[in-house]
Amino acid sequence: QVQLVESGGGLVQTGGSLTLSCVASGRIFRSSAMGWFRQAPGKEREFVAAMRGSSTITHYADSVRGRFIISRDNTQNILYLQMNSLKPEDTAVYYCAAKGAMTITTFPSHYEDWGKGTQVTVSS
Repeated sequence: QVQLVESGGGLVQTGGSLTLSCVASGRIFRSSAMGWFRQAPGKEREFVAAMRGSSTITHYADSVRGRFIISRDNTQNILYLQMNSLKPEDTAVYYCAAKGAMTITTFPSHYEDWGKGTQVTVSS
């Protein structure tokens, strides 16, 4: 099992930037696929970005590709999400997730461990 704690959320204006962090502990971080998901009020949790375990291979949702960057520091067990050119529709609670396998998936049900989330609000 992996324990995940997100931070870095907040209130930002349209066009601004934020960087989210997710500190992981427990199971070996390096080999786990890690992902970011988000959930807006009244909507289902949706995939944002993921990074393959033991690799730099990444995958992004179409809605954030070119604006968001996922990265990881395996020496400190931290996953990052750099968010640029933020839009009001990016407003949501952002969750960090981990799965035991290395392969990337976009389905929340495929991830075994979740953080409690951090709120991101983009004002227009």
